[in-house]
Amino acid sequence: MTLSFQLYSARNFQPWTNVIPRLAELGYTQVEGFGGLYTDAPEFKRLLDEHGMTMPSGHFFPLGKLEEELDASLATARTLSMHRVICPAPEDLWREGTDAANWIALAKRLNEAGKRVVDAGFRFGWHNHHWEFMALPDGTLPMTVLLENAPDMEWEMDVAWVVRGGADPLEWIKAHGDRITAAHVKDIAPDGQKEDEDGWADVGDGVMDWGKLIAALRNAGTDLFVAEHDNPSDWDRFASRSIAAFNKY
Repeated sequence: MTLSFQLYSARNFQPWTNVIPRLAELGYTQVEGFGGLYTDAPEFKRLLDEHGMTMPSGHFFPLGKLEEELDASLATARTLSMHRVICPAPEDLWREGTDAANWIALAKRLNEAGKRVVDAGFRFGWHNHHWEFMALPDGTLPMTVLLENAPDMEWEMDVAWVVRGGADPLEWIKAHGDRITAAHVKDIAPDGQKEDEDGWADVGDGVMDWGKLIAALRNAGTDLFVAEHDNPSDWDRFASRSIAAFNKY
């Protein structure tokens, strides 16, 4: 199965005219977009085409990009030939004092925005961080609230952030595999290591059992896998090691 590459991982290593051809050399054929790339979508599409790359998915943040700015966002998605539109963060709902009502309100907004995205011909999903697995004052988990109150929304599981949130991704895959249509392939360094990279590691170089995780995700029907590192000191090292590791699973 093809591994995509979240270009956010290379945001600090410009220009893109160096990044994209190098990804192609490493064997990547797909990338995932983020907001910083959308300023000149036609030019970025030309760069991708030149190197035989596609962008089947992209992140749009904040949620307002898919509400009052929906038409412009979808125009960008069409220009880049995306099939999936993903919202990657809960704005400020991770802050202390947030209760279930706030997450329910967010879920309802997501479900409504998602219907409009789907009606326009795209798939729509949510991308988690660790906040969604931190219990609310009433003991519920925000991820449960989101899944229950946005029933039409797909889930792009960031598996390592699930672990960082104190949850077991295999249990969530077992319980909600029908919702998990995409996954971020990200690794966690052993305790005390890679502190200059915020404790993240190249795929296959950390503590995550990616063989077991990828098998579970594939069995659940996940059909898009995306390599990501939030703060690599060397993006090329991350990209090359990660695709090599993924291709063994």
